[in-house]
Amino acid sequence: MNSRKFPIGIANFRSIRTEDYYYVDKTPPIEKLISQGRYYFLSRPRRFGKSLLLDTMLELFKGSEPLFQGLHIHQRWDWSTTYPVVRLSFGSGYSKQGDLESYVINELAAIARSFDVPREVYSDKGQEFFKNILRHVHEFTGKQAVVLVDEYDKPILDAIDNPKLAESNRNYLQGLYGTIKDSQQHLRFVFITGITMFSKVSLFSALNNLKDISLDPRYSSICGYTEHDLDNEFASELEGLDRDQIRHWYNGYSWCGEEKVYNPWAILNLLDGRKFKAHWSATGMPSFLYKVMMERRFTPLDVSNLKANENFISTIDVGNIGAEALMFQSGYLTITGEHLEGAKTIYELDYPNLEVRESLNDGYLEYLFEGGRIPVEPTRLLKLLETEDFVGFEKTLRTLFSAIPHEWHAANNRMGCYEGWYCSVLYSCLWDVVDTDIHAEESSSRGRSDLAVILDRQVFVFECKMLSEGVKSDTIASDAIEQIRGRGYSDKYRDGTRTIHLIGAVFDAESKNLSAIKVERR
Repeated sequence: MNSRKFPIGIANFRSIRTEDYYYVDKTPPIEKLISQGRYYFLSRPRRFGKSLLLDTMLELFKGSEPLFQGLHIHQRWDWSTTYPVVRLSFGSGYSKQGDLESYVINELAAIARSFDVPREVYSDKGQEFFKNILRHVHEFTGKQAVVLVDEYDKPILDAIDNPKLAESNRNYLQGLYGTIKDSQQHLRFVFITGITMFSKVSLFSALNNLKDISLDPRYSSICGYTEHDLDNEFASELEGLDRDQIRHWYNGYSWCGEEKVYNPWAILNLLDGRKFKAHWSATGMPSFLYKVMMERRFTPLDVSNLKANENFISTIDVGNIGAEALMFQSGYLTITGEHLEGAKTIYELDYPNLEVRESLNDGYLEYLFEGGRIPVEPTRLLKLLETEDFVGFEKTLRTLFSAIPHEWHAANNRMGCYEGWYCSVLYSCLWDVVDTDIHAEESSSRGRSDLAVILDRQVFVFECKMLSEGVKSDTIASDAIEQIRGRGYSDKYRDGTRTIHLIGAVFDAESKNLSAIKVERR
């Protein structure tokens, strides 16, 4: 039996290398980074191995040669030279004014003690204290320091629901990080990681020499596992698991590299527990993401055919957070293609895999239905369609929409006044049944259909409309069916073996519910 262990939740490189855990060698890109530059920034979603990456760098610069035996970098590194390492990690909570400042001073004091920094250069001002430490370390050791910053953006993200506090934390960090550029003569190497790419203009304006490698194809797999990693490092653990299922569930993250990667947390938990389920999303769903989606009128349905330029997906700021950028940076969207439009690179975005798609739709429903208490079992909706019980389907949909809290509607009334939102709720409910074959916003030569659900030999093509004043709902439903027919939304499903149902669904903004459904069988 294989005695190696899975490093689930372990970001300590020394422990992994000395306690017989699996380790995927990430020293090739680390060597390239260190040999070619000094100041780097990397954004990756949570649970992607950023902290372990920094810890690997820490042990490398400290000269812990035995830990690197057998790894790519071992024969390529000068082990006779070591460097002092200053590491800052923002892992604590920052829910009120002053939390960040207190945390930073305490962390810097601990760092100062470890380097025997004289008490007279201590300060209660983070920026000044940090600068004093870097200067002293260089002068005391005769070597430039290495600065590693983990979760640089957590003080902002923890307060993102409180714009005033988030802005205050951002401004404080701006000064702290500015110290790094002011101390260049004392620094050998700098690496900063986080989830988000906050605007360089605001947060890193004083540290404008950082090289952002987040979308650099050369470093696309610096975090995460590739197919090659699975085949070479985990070969014995893959026995009995369907590789196509593994790819379908967990592969697909791309940051412009040739090879897509897996989230390490998801893969390690799959190999350990041998169960296909949403391992990554179970570590926490960001409620703020759904709030932003609602405010921007962005639904899971809008993910289809999504495109954005690099600036749009790579930059967010306090008070100016786009849903697409937040979804991409937090791991709910990935790059599936790119092309040039003039001088601009345009990225095509989609869910990376089944786990993320399911998780986003689950979280969306939980946000709508106060903790996920959905009054309708999604499998029931599919069963009603399958048995062509459209009366029951209509009744069930009314029950579904009536359960969305009135207070939510009142606070977000602009969401409930257009057909795409109602269609998105139906879409998310149906997607709650794992691997349902649903197509949203598919293009034809004359437009885009709202929704198509494929169940074995049956296809259900939906067109959603809003009730108009002075027009009967039945008339609008008939017009919706005519639109499906006239614009050829269902033509692609005609193969002589399927029964196709054209469904016009009409919603009422005043009642916040379904008004009528009409079905035509073809």
